[in-house]
Amino acid sequence: MKTAIVGGGAAGFFLAINLKELCPGMQIDILEAGSRVLRKVEVSGGGRCNCTNSFRDVTDLKQVYPRGHRLLKRLFKQFDHRAAYQWFEQRGVKLVTQEDQCVFPQSQDSHTIINLFLSEAHRLGINVRTNHRINSLEQLSNYDYVVVTTGGMSSHDSLLSSHDIETPIPSLFTFSIDDAQLRELMGTVVEASAMIPGTKFRASGALLITHWGVSGPCILRLSSYAARALSEARYQMPLAINWTGCNENEVQQVLDEMTIANRQKLLSSVRPFSLPTRLWNYLSEKSLGARAHAPWGSLNRKELNRLTNTLVNDTYPIQGRAAFKDEFVTCGGVALSAVNPSTLESRIQPHLYFAGEVLDIDGVTGGFNFQAAWTTAYTVAQAISQSVNA
Repeated sequence: MKTAIVGGGAAGFFLAINLKELCPGMQIDILEAGSRVLRKVEVSGGGRCNCTNSFRDVTDLKQVYPRGHRLLKRLFKQFDHRAAYQWFEQRGVKLVTQEDQCVFPQSQDSHTIINLFLSEAHRLGINVRTNHRINSLEQLSNYDYVVVTTGGMSSHDSLLSSHDIETPIPSLFTFSIDDAQLRELMGTVVEASAMIPGTKFRASGALLITHWGVSGPCILRLSSYAARALSEARYQMPLAINWTGCNENEVQQVLDEMTIANRQKLLSSVRPFSLPTRLWNYLSEKSLGARAHAPWGSLNRKELNRLTNTLVNDTYPIQGRAAFKDEFVTCGGVALSAVNPSTLESRIQPHLYFAGEVLDIDGVTGGFNFQAAWTTAYTVAQAISQSVNA
């Protein structure tokens, strides 16, 4: 029996290793179009490989998988983040969980994961062929099983032309903001929440001001949730930032208390919500102009209301998107209605399977996309094994 895995990325290697362990006698070929395998693993997490997440703070998979959460809820029963953690540790890769619940190799080096995959593939006798582009499934007619794990895909991928495709568009990205004064604050990080006004799309977390606009987990999550809406609007939408994480009444109460406790002190000398100094000065001047240098006790109700509104509903026009470092996640891919939800086998062509990002599954930043790759790859390995032994 022979299986071809088209795509030498995370899902492809994970699938090959698990399938070979389940079916030792099977010939497994990983066919990679490029000159190198596992390139995305190498750059992920800033070169450290955020390989999964503890899911401690996740109460509903929809929170972290804008697309594919229902399918993953089913598949996690067979192989979830705990199983992935155990899988790597049993093979000698020690993992650590950060305070933000992201899981990395203890080595803090993505090559630890890459070396594991390559050594396991070599040990098990899995064939890895680079510069081996597949343009048609007819090229693979001599294989008993074919699995497509090509990752983020083009909407014109001829390999999958017979299947329903959800148009692929970028998912994780940062926002360009044309505001010179805001961009002067680059490097500033604050816990905040952000939303697209007039929609249900909102996210919270660390927000980073950059030399092109805004980034950080808060913005990356929002870009993932609103990926299709932003694409349809050509990435020209308003962005509202709440710099405090509190609601309007709570902010108003804090400011009222500050006017009483700090009547003689200047606004610039006492910062609410422990906001970074540069950010507070920018926001107060934006809201109050020259009055931002007055004593707290001199502010009238109208000025306090303006300051409250700026803190909880600071709005900017998004002028475009920017890629997130060297990583790229695609929203879209093979429609989930086109596959068997238990095996990920094509409903159109028997013995053709899909795993990883080529499916219309994508998650927010934090190790969730790799976890989807491990889960879907393991599912396919089990399905092929059961088919062989049926």
